[in-house]
Amino acid sequence: MNKSSSGVPPLEGTDKNNMQHQRPKITRRQFLARGAAAVVGAGLLTGGYSWLAEPRWLEVTRLELPLAGLPGAFAGLKVVHFSDTHLGFNKDASDITRLVSHIREADPDLICFTGDIVDSNPGDLTESVPVLAELKAPLGKYAILGNHDYKNTDKVTGLLQSAGFQVLRNESMLIKRGGAVMAITGLDDLLHGKPDPEAALQGVPPGTFTLLLMHEPDYADTAEDYPFHLQLSGHSHGGQIRLPVVGAPFTPYGSLKYISGLYYTENKRMPVYVNRGFGETYMPFRLLCRPELTVLTLRQA
Repeated sequence: MNKSSSGVPPLEGTDKNNMQHQRPKITRRQFLARGAAAVVGAGLLTGGYSWLAEPRWLEVTRLELPLAGLPGAFAGLKVVHFSDTHLGFNKDASDITRLVSHIREADPDLICFTGDIVDSNPGDLTESVPVLAELKAPLGKYAILGNHDYKNTDKVTGLLQSAGFQVLRNESMLIKRGGAVMAITGLDDLLHGKPDPEAALQGVPPGTFTLLLMHEPDYADTAEDYPFHLQLSGHSHGGQIRLPVVGAPFTPYGSLKYISGLYYTENKRMPVYVNRGFGETYMPFRLLCRPELTVLTLRQA
């Protein structure tokens, strides 16, 4: 019998070189098990990121916006816009403290909040009132109500006022700078209120540059028929969950057309900015859709 150099006879019918490079075959069951493990692992990683990481990863969007009709005295005006904190669901006073620090760093001239300060219970705002009260802006702090704020509008309004916000419900405020005048108009929510732009504009002199705060962004197609120059909105959360290529598979009624970022209406070309919101609702997840704080610097067109 032939022996190898080590003195051990080779196996019959086996090539020694092939034996050295041969890999064990995996069974179909093993292949499926490994594939399932990979899918589950990816799902856990994505789920953990969308639950624990992205909802707390604030994006500060800075945008210079040229506007027709903006008085020269307001050129360079810095407007900080935030929306949809949904306190009581996935956000609390500690999150508001973090948000307020970013707003203060932006050094705003004007602060605008566009609705849904709470998710459901008005009392969930109480603890955040002293934190929001720390915010300062030379031209004021303005807020409107969103559809989630209508459980007890009087209490929500009172708490926002305690935090130093002027709550606008179908009304306008005139602000002055360098001898020029600008109007801030706030409308009631589209879904649970009765927005009345005609009532809101009473007392605003014709030709006044007017900034509109409206929770639902799709209302812009109605608002452009009125003398508004810019609309700031929230409501959509940017979809909250966005998928590659597809984008947001779902957005709520009132933000089916204008979802995230800057748009212009079709007829008047009125600019509409949609903030993705700070909080979440219905599910505590965000994916490819970070919470947003917007810093708009107004320029003359």
